[in-house]
Amino acid sequence: MEKIDLKKEFKHLYKPSAQEVVEVEVPAFKYLMVDGIGDPETSSDYAQAIEALFAVSHATKAIYKKQFDKNYVVMPLEGLWWADDLSVFETGDKSQWQWTLMIMQPDFVGNDIIDAAMAEVQIKKSLPALAKMRLETLAEGRCAQIMHVGPFDQQGPTIEKVRHFIDSRAFRTGKHHEIYLSDIKRADPKNWKTVVRHQMLSIYR
Repeated sequence: MEKIDLKKEFKHLYKPSAQEVVEVEVPAFKYLMVDGIGDPETSSDYAQAIEALFAVSHATKAIYKKQFDKNYVVMPLEGLWWADDLSVFETGDKSQWQWTLMIMQPDFVGNDIIDAAMAEVQIKKSLPALAKMRLETLAEGRCAQIMHVGPFDQQGPTIEKVRHFIDSRAFRTGKHHEIYLSDIKRADPKNWKTVVRHQMLSIYR
């Protein structure tokens, strides 16, 4: 049975260069999302959101596979990050970090299947974050991105590259977007691969 891998279909979005920032056009994708606030290293809400997102995504895949005899790869975890006071990113006050964790769902999988998967997981596991989960379409459009290789807390220079790229083109930066491509429980932190992406927003908006 063929296994569809959307990371390969959208290779330019999920495997950018680690050497230079590139501009990309990101189409509208639908995501399972959970919002939260707090330190990702200590927040129980953060851990619960990840557990629920993967549980529903895998349940969705299983239902789709059973109904259509087709298989696909579950997409990686992604995160949008921001704060009301941006200085908290400089001071390291992670308790004020706001986030949306999300996993992209294939367009060919109907929303009815995703709804059925959410109901199934609720019955089997009753995960707290399910009550906060939603299915939403995100259209980022024009973005700048680069691959960061290494620990999350060493992203500073990588983020600066993206911001400089955007500033030099007379745009302003949108939310900080990360796509986590490595299994951090298994891979050496120095080899972690994270796509760092920012929207390129018009300065006139």
